[in-house]
Amino acid sequence: MRTTNYNRKFSAFASGVVDRFSQRPTLRSVPDGVRLDGRVCLVTGANRGLGRAVAVDLAKRGGEVLMACRSGHPDAGDEVRRLAGSNAVDMLHVDLVDLDSVHALCDRLERDRRRVDILVLNAGVMPAKARRSAQGYELMFAVHFLANRVLIDRLLADGMIRPAGRDGETPRIVFIVSETHRAAESIDFGDFGAFTDYGLKDGLKYYALSKLHLCTYAQELSRRLNPEGEVRIAVNSLCPGAVDSDLMREAPWFLKLLLQPAKRLLFAAPDRAVAPVAHACCAEDMGRRSGVYLHLMREKEMSAPAMDAAAGARLWRESEALLARHPRPGAANGPSDDGTR
Repeated sequence: MRTTNYNRKFSAFASGVVDRFSQRPTLRSVPDGVRLDGRVCLVTGANRGLGRAVAVDLAKRGGEVLMACRSGHPDAGDEVRRLAGSNAVDMLHVDLVDLDSVHALCDRLERDRRRVDILVLNAGVMPAKARRSAQGYELMFAVHFLANRVLIDRLLADGMIRPAGRDGETPRIVFIVSETHRAAESIDFGDFGAFTDYGLKDGLKYYALSKLHLCTYAQELSRRLNPEGEVRIAVNSLCPGAVDSDLMREAPWFLKLLLQPAKRLLFAAPDRAVAPVAHACCAEDMGRRSGVYLHLMREKEMSAPAMDAAAGARLWRESEALLARHPRPGAANGPSDDGTR
């Protein structure tokens, strides 16, 4: 069983590299002339890697881009403005490790009466060993899943994302997930949210599990926001494949030495990996569909556990109960079951 699990994890991780060269795209890249004028785009983790490339692409298309990332990178906003030739780019502070920081971001957006037409949930982490978030959860579980749930709950409840947006445009929520979610067999609801200590050897296992949480949540969110089949808010997900980013920046030095040549040869540069994100954000048909999963520039289904509606409903209930322990600072009540107050 140990060998089987290892093979599953390695296979899911390696597929992002192999498919980049072997998989023939079935979707066309969105032409540069497709515009987003007047639309507000919020991108998490936008200060580096794929997130920054997404911010540049959306700003080039005329979108007003809100770069939500940790402080200490003011030059990232300047770089995006320069590359995009647009001044409609703002940097907003958020630390997804801390749910209070997510609430603070939403408070600011609410005060400024900002709407969000396109939400790209890109931020990701892969620690070298287990660490706790500000609220005591395993770091990847907190950043990849809990923080995104809090952010979406607030944007919906506060009316910053509204079904059937202005001028008939459907708001879009785009999850950046990973093919590695296939390496996780199922979600353990018996010990849901409990912190588990692990080292470098098991890091990929818990990364895959956190992405399964996110994939399962994305599908359940799509079902709940579009219960009658009519797409009121388009909720779609994608894996961009192997991207040359600093996701594994915490890896030991000897592992970095091994990975660096492989990354240069086998991983796509962020500005070349942006195509499926642009498709989810900009392609006309993706505003009329929900629950779609793209791997690179092909549509496919997520794993069976991620598509399981019963698992999705339970994940929704269990995470809602978990987050009830961490309400919005100063608020008496948390969000209701459907994401509204």
